Amino acid sequence: MASKGNFYGWKLVGVLWFLYMVNMGFAYYGGLIANTYMLKDIAMDRTSFGLGVSICLFALGLPSMLIAMTIDKWGARWTLAIGSAFLFVGSVIMSFATAPWHYYLGFGVCIGTGVGFSTVMPCSTLVTRWFKRYRGKAMAMTMTAAGFGGFIGSPAINKVLALNGGNWHQAWLIIGGIALIGMVVALLFVKERPEDLGQVPDGGIEEVASEQKSSSSKLQTSYLWTPAEAYKTKAFWLIIIAGHATFYPFYFLGAHWVLHLKGFGISAADAAWGMGIFTLFTMAGKMGGGILMDKLAARHVFVIGIAITAIGSFVGIGANSQLIAYTASALLGLGFGWTFVTSSTIIANYYGPVAFPKLFGLFYLIISVTCPLAGVIGGRIFDMFNSYTFALYINIAVCLVCIFAILCAVPPVSKKELGDKSKVSASV
Repeated sequence: MASKGNFYGWKLVGVLWFLYMVNMGFAYYGGLIANTYMLKDIAMDRTSFGLGVSICLFALGLPSMLIAMTIDKWGARWTLAIGSAFLFVGSVIMSFATAPWHYYLGFGVCIGTGVGFSTVMPCSTLVTRWFKRYRGKAMAMTMTAAGFGGFIGSPAINKVLALNGGNWHQAWLIIGGIALIGMVVALLFVKERPEDLGQVPDGGIEEVASEQKSSSSKLQTSYLWTPAEAYKTKAFWLIIIAGHATFYPFYFLGAHWVLHLKGFGISAADAAWGMGIFTLFTMAGKMGGGILMDKLAARHVFVIGIAITAIGSFVGIGANSQLIAYTASALLGLGFGWTFVTSSTIIANYYGPVAFPKLFGLFYLIISVTCPLAGVIGGRIFDMFNSYTFALYINIAVCLVCIFAILCAVPPVSKKELGDKSKVSASV
C-alpha cells in the first residue's frame, strides 16, 4: 500500500490543474477576448458573433459520448493530447481568419472540440478514479485551474492586443503555442489509475474516527452502478435539468458579458478585467462547493451555488459602474464555480467511478445541445431591444427551475443493493 508521501494522486491533481488552466483559460477565455477585436476586421452583427460562441460550446459538448468512448478505449491521457491537438489546429485557423466561416470553423468547431477533449471530462474521470473520500476537494482543486487561467489569460491576451495594435491573428498564434505545451505535459505526466502504480484511491489513507467514515458513506455510493442502471433513476435526469443553472448563464456570459459591460460605457480593459474577476471567483466557488461536497448532501450544496448565480444575474442587470460590474462578475463567477464542481461530483458520488464517464458524457451532451443557445438568444435579444436586460432575467428564471429540480434529486438506491441488504437482514 502506498504511503501518503508517495501517493501520486495529489501530484496528478497538479498536472491536471496545469492542463485545465492552459486549455480552458487561454484557448477559451483568452480566445473570447481576442474575438472581440476580430469584429473590427470581420463585420458581424451580435447574433452572428454569438453564433460562433454557440458553435464552440456545441462542439465542446456534442462529442461527449465520443469523448467517453475515447477515455474507455485509449485512456484519459491520450484524450487530453487529442484535445490539445484540436486547440492547436483551431488557433492556426484563427490566425489566418478573414471571413466569418473561418471564425465558425476555427473557434467554433476546432477550439470547442479541443476544449471538450482536453478539460472537464478526462480530468473529472481521473479525479473520480484516484479519489473517493477526498473526491470533492480533489475535484475542486483541479477545476479551479480554469478560473486561474481565465483570470490570467483574459487580461494577458488583452494586453498583447493592446501592445500589438489589436493584432488578434498574432494572439491566436500565442494561444496555439500554449496548446502544444499542454499536449507534451499530458503525454509525459498523466497516469490513468492508481492501480497502474500499485496504489489505491486516496493513497490508502484511513480515517480514524468512525463518525467520519459513516458520514462519507452516506454521501457517496458504495455500489458500482452501471450506466444502464443509472439511466433508469429519476435522480440522474433531475441532475441534468439542474445542470442548466450552471451552463446556460455561463454560455450567455461567455458570448456577451464583455459586450454588456462595454454597453454601459465601461472601457475595453475594465470589461476584460470584469471577465477576469468572473474567472477568478470561479476558483473560490469551486473550492467552496467542492469542500462542502465532502461534508454535506450534494443537492443542498448545489442549491447554494444556483442561488448565487441568480443574485449575480440580478445585480448584472444594472452594471452601470465599475463597482457594480465587478460585483456582478464576482457573484456570477462564484455561482458558476460552485455549481460546476457540484454537477460533476454529484454524478460521481451517486453512481461511482465505473459508470461516471458515460453518465457525465450524456449529461454534457444534453447540456451542450440546449445551453449554447444562450449565446444566440442573448444576441437576438440585444438586436431586438439594444439591451441584454431581458436575457439576464431569463438566467434568473432558469435558476429558479433548477433549484426545484435538484432538491428533488435524492440519492438513488439500486434494486440489487436493496436485495443484498434484505438478504443480510434475513440472515441476521
